[in-house]
Amino acid sequence: MEISFVGAGNLAWHLAPALENAGHHVNEVYSRQLQHSRQLVSNLYDARTHSDLNFADSPSQLFILAVPDDSLESVCSQLVLPENAILVHTSGSQSLSKLERWETIYSDVPVQTGVFYALQTFTRGRPFMDFMDIPICVEATDKETEDILVKLGQELSDIVYIITSAERSTLHLAAVFACNFTNHLLTIAHDLTTAQQLEFDLLRPIIRETIQKGLSVDNPADVQTGPARRGDLSTIERHLAQLENAPQLAEIYQLITKNIIQRYRK
Repeated sequence: MEISFVGAGNLAWHLAPALENAGHHVNEVYSRQLQHSRQLVSNLYDARTHSDLNFADSPSQLFILAVPDDSLESVCSQLVLPENAILVHTSGSQSLSKLERWETIYSDVPVQTGVFYALQTFTRGRPFMDFMDIPICVEATDKETEDILVKLGQELSDIVYIITSAERSTLHLAAVFACNFTNHLLTIAHDLTTAQQLEFDLLRPIIRETIQKGLSVDNPADVQTGPARRGDLSTIERHLAQLENAPQLAEIYQLITKNIIQRYRK
């Protein structure tokens, strides 16, 4: 399939090479940051940078919007596509109906719309990721487009689901808790240790065991440990005393502790 990317950020950095490795051809890459599109194109077979959002003469059949959620409508309002092209966004939280509505408003030609959401955290500049075990969540406004996106997903991954916008939004919310919030808590742990000239490496074994243990069971609640789980109020009070001069961290500590205690209260 002939494909063009609108956006050259974290996701595009990994998805574009993966599509080429699966036998597809990336024609063009557009990015507001020309350096990003040039860097991505340098990792592709014979793609070229595209200077604007007018793709009317593009040979591509599929156009992948790999841009931040709050830029989607603005990009759609300027995007010019070939007739009967397929336009997909890659957002976890934006609905398909919004994309369909924007294309109805802004496009002068018929365009099929869909969603091609890879449920993973991506960072540009890191080694290219193998998509084989990354869930691909697909949605489309018509069966023909859905079939095309499912086939495309299956060429990349062993895990392809057809899900609704509401289901995808729930997955995205859950991923924020499991991924983004977890990483932020690790950042807080790093700040606490380094502030006392302690090596963050001392925490790596317990972090590794916690994640591995949580993933080894059906419900991570079954392996919850710690003072809140035990109802160890004296330890909790000592921890809060240590955070006396860090009220924001104390608030986070209290909120999570309260939630754990309430969940496991007998």
